Amino acid sequence: MRAMILAAGRGERMRPLTDQMPKPLLPVAGKPLIVWHIERLRAAGINELVINHAWLGEQLEVALGDGAALGVQIQWSREGEALETLGGIVKALPLLGDAPFLVVNGDIWCDIAFGQLSLPADCLATLVLVDNPVQHPKGDFVLQQGRVLAEGESRLTFSGVGLYHPALFAGCQPGKAPLAPLLRAAMARQQVAGVHHRGRWFDIGTPARLQLLDEQLRAAPHRD
Repeated sequence: MRAMILAAGRGERMRPLTDQMPKPLLPVAGKPLIVWHIERLRAAGINELVINHAWLGEQLEVALGDGAALGVQIQWSREGEALETLGGIVKALPLLGDAPFLVVNGDIWCDIAFGQLSLPADCLATLVLVDNPVQHPKGDFVLQQGRVLAEGESRLTFSGVGLYHPALFAGCQPGKAPLAPLLRAAMARQQVAGVHHRGRWFDIGTPARLQLLDEQLRAAPHRD
């Protein structure tokens, strides 16, 4: 299985930290945020990675190269202007192959067991959902009997981690576009599975949250 790390965002809420450095390279407990993802993917046996970039993307390529130093193979999807999640995935599809692939937001930190995710035969996506954080109390979707619904009570937050079949993107046109409408359409067809991750997950949306994660990891280093 291949994986894509989404790393093209400008990181407006992280300014001024992201004025001179792309958000995925911001250090957390001694190493770049994106390296935490790469190491976890490698530990799960996922060694073929695609990383998209736009804002200051050349810094990412200089820092990570072809991935050999980290024990993985990296292919780069260069966007120039950030295409949002759906647009970024569609552009990278030729690099991702014909099998289901994992997509991970570059601006989160988590201990999700990437290698344990699976895609039911009648589904086009499996989403990892988490408890609603303070900054997003209303959540995104509903998890009911293993399927994700767009509407309902007891909502959970989409973690930014999903396993997708390439067929989900059939007919999608190149260009800037969000992923949520496509997922909602698939949910209406009962084609989106879900799992509730109850472990550690952080949305690194502000400098304060970045600092909090850094402090927590330094105080209690993470172990798989």
